Amino acid sequence: MKNINKNIIALGWVSFFTDMASAMLVPIIPIFVVSVLQSGADKLGIILAISSFISYFLRFFTGYIAEQKRVVKPLMIIGYIISAICKPLFFWSYSWQSVAGLRATERLGKSIRTAPKDLMISHYSESKTSGKNFGFHKMMDISGELVGILIVFILFYFYSSSEELIRQIFLFTAIPGMIAVFIMVFFVQDIAYQKKEKVEFQFSQQDKKLILPMSFFFLFTFFIFEESFFILRSKDLGFSLTLIPLLVLVCKLTQALVSYKIGLLVDQHTHNKMMIIAYLSGILSLILFLSGETLLIWFGFAVYGFYCVSSLNIFRALISERANQTGGMFGVFYAGMAVALALSALLFGYLWEIYGGHFALTVSLFGSICLFVIYLIFILINNRQKKR
Repeated sequence: MKNINKNIIALGWVSFFTDMASAMLVPIIPIFVVSVLQSGADKLGIILAISSFISYFLRFFTGYIAEQKRVVKPLMIIGYIISAICKPLFFWSYSWQSVAGLRATERLGKSIRTAPKDLMISHYSESKTSGKNFGFHKMMDISGELVGILIVFILFYFYSSSEELIRQIFLFTAIPGMIAVFIMVFFVQDIAYQKKEKVEFQFSQQDKKLILPMSFFFLFTFFIFEESFFILRSKDLGFSLTLIPLLVLVCKLTQALVSYKIGLLVDQHTHNKMMIIAYLSGILSLILFLSGETLLIWFGFAVYGFYCVSSLNIFRALISERANQTGGMFGVFYAGMAVALALSALLFGYLWEIYGGHFALTVSLFGSICLFVIYLIFILINNRQKKR
């Protein structure tokens, strides 16, 4: 972790505390919606669809504003403030609609800040260090998530996992959220642009070449749905509410352990080779969740964590290294993620509620395997054309 810019390190701590607060919501919101508020998996799917779409789609516009209007740090501050304020307000939620509204607003904060944050990391990264720097930043993200999940587990372990405790956890998220805002305001330096510098917003041929690999990733994201459904799967299989935070902890711990190393490997190897490994891990996680065996579920969360962190780090580094319009391409990437995640949550939430978790997982596995085979064929054809 040598030679990492001090601003990237500060951003790492901002994300550490923000994700600590966010992670405290991850294991309890699915249970809160389905069990406490007595809403179905289809309602959870609607919540995930709305929040995911807002979280990712608007990053296209913030990426444009950050790069073209030279507004980076102010956008990030606004985004972190919105997230810090919204999380504690879940304390007063008594319907799935109110959860959807608050979750969407909280994710709006993430949408505002993420593309400018990626642009700032790219700006402070020297050549051939993007993978390392994004890997470091993701490691800090996940380390904060680990602490947040541990807090939830300890509270559930020593106190009864009641509705009252869940609501108190919502309130507690205000503390790490405001610490993150403080660090962002006082310890992160804005990007210093030259006053005469002017960049036209126009995607180059180099930018357009990134669309095809990103499209494969969007389709794969559609079939490998969010971890909230895996949490429901665990609950359906008999895992107690106290143990569920530990399952999420396994997922986040895996990400923390491999994130930095994955970043280094991305700098050393081709992106296609790394994505094959990532896609295979995603397929394996579905197989493990589909098995229904207790031990394999634990491994499933670990493998799913590897898939999430590896695939995201690969594409963030790919865009940082190859894109001419970096902020704009980050925006395109996150907009595609928005559509994929929203449609996935709606479809699989419906399938889960009507036909059950086993059927939804089967559809997901079949689709991801078919897509992976197409991806391999594409790579083989592309490699042959290059050799000619």
